[in-house]
Amino acid sequence: MRIVLQRVKEASVTVDGQIVGQIGLGMFLLLGVGKGDSEQDVSFLAGKVLQLRIFADAQDKMNLSIQEVKGEILVVSQFTLYGDCRRGRRPSFDDAALPETARALYEFFVRELKKNGLKVETGIFAARMDVKLTNDGPVTFILDSRAL
Repeated sequence: MRIVLQRVKEASVTVDGQIVGQIGLGMFLLLGVGKGDSEQDVSFLAGKVLQLRIFADAQDKMNLSIQEVKGEILVVSQFTLYGDCRRGRRPSFDDAALPETARALYEFFVRELKKNGLKVETGIFAARMDVKLTNDGPVTFILDSRAL
């Protein structure tokens, strides 16, 4: 499972001209599910996201978690995180999970984040989405359950 995490001042997702998810200060997450990913990968990455200290403390040091700043999270499914561009000119998505599996693990990930009482918004799984965000920093991290 892969996540591109961005610390944001605000973010929103629009589908067919309607805002379907919107947050203020917090994290914008692109979540990709790969073949072989499981609920164990979800639990590991949800815990990592919730505990990652990437928000500034009183000394302007990255020392606070999303929970400590009472931030918000916007999660968008992104199968292209498993696009393999090493060969040819067209990405291969052979390593991405099948849509049914990916949807189930995506929804489980969102439920895991919501357990902690934070505002968690989402896009719409498999929809064509327009994303707007203001990256704070910019601060961006890549998390991979198999690499951590």
